[in-house]
Amino acid sequence: MKKIPRIIFYCFSALLFFQALPLEAKTRAKPKLLLADQILIEKAKRQLTLYRKGEVLKTYQVSLGRTPVGAKIQQGDSKTPEGKYIVDWRNPKSQFHLSLHISYPNAEDKRRAAELGVSPGGMIMIHGLPNGFSAAGPLNTLIDWTDGCIAVTNQEIEEIWKLVPDGTEVEIKA
Repeated sequence: MKKIPRIIFYCFSALLFFQALPLEAKTRAKPKLLLADQILIEKAKRQLTLYRKGEVLKTYQVSLGRTPVGAKIQQGDSKTPEGKYIVDWRNPKSQFHLSLHISYPNAEDKRRAAELGVSPGGMIMIHGLPNGFSAAGPLNTLIDWTDGCIAVTNQEIEEIWKLVPDGTEVEIKA
């Protein structure tokens, strides 16, 4: 019987060893993207925080509606609402470089508007900068400029877009 050259022996041994390893040890798994399960927007701090199981994932500085103090009452008041909502759909072809729709108005918002005989409005989004204005970048947070939405930079909305699935809870506090 011929002797097996050492190199072939070592290669064969390595192959057998490798086959015995569990699958996760054989491949380098991409790190799992931790998705947010809650968004907290604190208007006074101009801050949006993503959470997962109570732990902070990421925090962003934001711009709000042009009249940021107080809860949104009616369409056209340029206020960012306050209350509990969810991200209920997204717009990849938004006029603001990606946008996540917040389920405003909720039942309380509708009740309040009905008592006042006004429309509560809608189309409140978390979005990037207007298309064509990406160069403004973080300067966007120097003033409140939206019609009631929550604005971040384009790079930030791309990150938020990936981290926030539809159905994510949103709480907006004064």
